[in-house]
Amino acid sequence: MADEKKKESAAEPKSKEKSAKPQKAKKDTAAKKDASKEGKAKGFSRAGKAIAKFFKDVRGECKKIVWPDRKTVLKSSLVVIVSVVILALILWLVDTGLSEGVKALVNLAKDVGSDETTTAAAGAMLTGLLGL
Repeated sequence: MADEKKKESAAEPKSKEKSAKPQKAKKDTAAKKDASKEGKAKGFSRAGKAIAKFFKDVRGECKKIVWPDRKTVLKSSLVVIVSVVILALILWLVDTGLSEGVKALVNLAKDVGSDETTTAAAGAMLTGLLGL
């Protein structure tokens, strides 16, 4: 009999818990809806605080900047200008060389004539180009 009472008493709380769960679920969904509304409001305030913190950090970082003196700026500018001029000269020389090479190939093709075959013309261009 004692075993039967234990079973009944153990079964009763389960039935009470089951009946309580749907009520909790209803309360939980209502609480979630309220929390989602509050969460949206909190999200906007959180975003505003994050933006304010960002600009505050930017201002603090700007204060840490150490600007170079006039002499350093002039030296650096001079190095940049000289480098640009040297690279421009190199590019101009390469461009001029390639242009003249193409002109030479076109002139060789004209000099060979149109009566010869294509392979003979190509051979003549290579011979003239290599100076053989």
